[in-house]
Order: sequence, then C-alpha cells, then structure tokens
Amino acid sequence: MDYRLKSSFAAALVVGALAALPASAANPFITVASTTSTEQSGLFKHLLPAATKATGIDIHVVAVGTGQALDMGRRCDADVEFVHDKAAEEKFLGEGYGVARHDVMYNDFVLIGPKSDPAHVKGLGIDAALKKIAEAKPPFVSRADKSGTWAAEIRAWKHAGIDIAKDKGPWYKETGSGMGPALNTASAMNAYLLADRGTWLSFKNRGDLAILVEGDPALFNQYGVMLVNPAKCPKVKKALGRKFIDWLLSPAGQRTIASYRIGGQQLFFPNAKK
Repeated sequence: MDYRLKSSFAAALVVGALAALPASAANPFITVASTTSTEQSGLFKHLLPAATKATGIDIHVVAVGTGQALDMGRRCDADVEFVHDKAAEEKFLGEGYGVARHDVMYNDFVLIGPKSDPAHVKGLGIDAALKKIAEAKPPFVSRADKSGTWAAEIRAWKHAGIDIAKDKGPWYKETGSGMGPALNTASAMNAYLLADRGTWLSFKNRGDLAILVEGDPALFNQYGVMLVNPAKCPKVKKALGRKFIDWLLSPAGQRTIASYRIGGQQLFFPNAKK
C-alpha cells in the first residue's frame, strides 16, 4: 500500500469513527454550577436538550447547594452559575467572580409537614408557623448545606424572631444534604421542613407529608444566572457561556422553562427582563 493509499485509508477510519460517535460527543461543552432544586425537580432533563439543540453546546451540570455552586466559581471550576440566593449572588459579583447577573425564573418555597400537623401551622403565614414550631418542637429537618433553600430557611427563622442557632435541639435535624435527600429524611421522620415547590412537586416518597404553609410573599424564590468572570478565571469559556445564558433569557428559553409541568402544574415561571 503506497503512502497516498495509506493516508486515504487512515482518513476514512477517522471519519468513520467520528460518525459512529454520538452527535453530542463532537459538541463544545460548558460546566454549569447549579442548585439541587433545578436538577431534582427534573427541570434540567426538560431544559438542557432544548438548549443544546438551539446552541450546539453540551451543558454539564454540577448540582450542589447554591453556596457550594458559588464556591465552584470562586475556584474557577465552572463557566456559568445558575443559582437561587440573590444576596449570595450579589456578594459573588461584588468579589469580582461573576459577570452581569440576570433574573431568569422564579417559583416559591413551601413549608411541608405531617398531615396531622402537631404544631398547628396549616394556613398560617411563615412567621407565625415557625414560632409555633419553635414552641412545640416537633421534628424539623434542615438542609444545613449552604444551599439557597437553607439560606431562605435561616432568613425565615430570623424574620420570625427566632435565633435557631441557640434554640435548636434534638427536634431540629440538620442533614447537610440536598433537597431530595432532605425530603426523604422528613418523610421518614414525619417532620416539618422548608422545600422549594419544584422539587416537592416532583418528589414521590411523600409518606404522610403535605404542604401546610404557602403563598406568603416571604417565600418567593428567585433564580439567577451569570457568567463566571474570565478576568478572574482565564479558562472560563466566555463565548459559550454567554451563548447559553442568552438562550436562557431569550423568548425560546423562557418558553421552554414555562412549559415544564408535572401533573399539569407549572414548576418554574420565567421572568427575564426584556
């Protein structure tokens, strides 16, 4: 076999091998640091295939608590942040690690508890409910994982006038886990906990738990998206990350978020600024 034949044969092998690979294997990719709620609610399974089809970018998600997701950005281990603790996000921006945070969608937090409701909180506002729980001391599960949901829980205790760091006892179970595992713990213990509605709606192992407190404006849950700053992290895939963010904020991306439903219920509500 002469040199030209060998070259042609080798090229054909390469082309054949590439053709045999999944289409996504040839796509560029970005790493998105996000929350457990966006993954465990099932949103990403719905959203990311549409994003990849529209942008040609594979999106690799690392789903952890918001605090841990932002720490990934500080370590330059992510290209994009998709999280839900606005105060922590603004701190991240102020430190110079993020670029141009955008509101992207919202839902709300709900107080889950046993249907028997031993603390008698059903239908109350979140302040009154937490005061009753602190007085009655039924089992309460806290994520305690630096997540956006945990930050919202701690803010809620504080707003209710309760210093949970001092008042907690054996009744207050800190799991250090994501939303799904925390819900499993609450189900096993027949306990109260604060959850994001999206994960609750997708959660199957509910046991005797139900939503007891909802609709309080203090339970509003905003999600934001931002690029990790290439000036701090030179390896950030700026163009690809921006393309993904632009799609999320576009009418097509916002429609895709709005179309995700479980049992006919919409889990997330797009609110990107026009």
